[in-house]
Amino acid sequence: MPVTAKLSRMFYERFGDELTNDLVDWFNQVDATYRGELRELNELNFARFDAKLEQRAAELDAKLEQRTAELDAKIEQRTAQLDAKIEQRTAQLDAKLEQRIAEVKAELHAGLAMLEGRLLARIGVLEGGLIGRIGMVEGRLTRLTVLLWVTLVATLLGVLRLT
Repeated sequence: MPVTAKLSRMFYERFGDELTNDLVDWFNQVDATYRGELRELNELNFARFDAKLEQRAAELDAKLEQRTAELDAKIEQRTAQLDAKIEQRTAQLDAKLEQRIAEVKAELHAGLAMLEGRLLARIGVLEGGLIGRIGMVEGRLTRLTVLLWVTLVATLLGVLRLT
């Protein structure tokens, strides 16, 4: 038999039904009162806990919003810095490219001028050789023309003597 049943039977046997029933009723009333107070206390504690939880959640949301705004500001700042660096590097590369193009143009012009000089010199040599050959041909033609005239005049004189 359980202890509470044994104890209850002993109470009824020793103190009687009336006193034991009054004692049990009184204990039940005290128990009900304490349960009600405990329930109210638990509800108050839960309400305070819930309020603190809501407050902490609001603080956390505010802090999260602040951190997000700070992070957005940092990202914007870094993006602006990166854009500025890209612009600077692009300008530097453009300047280097323009300089290199100018150098290549100068080298090309120098090479073309040197080639033009060599071509003009070669043309001059060829022209001199051609003029020399034309002079030789003219000399030959002149000699042949003189020879032809001399032959013609001699033939005419021979024909005239014969006549």
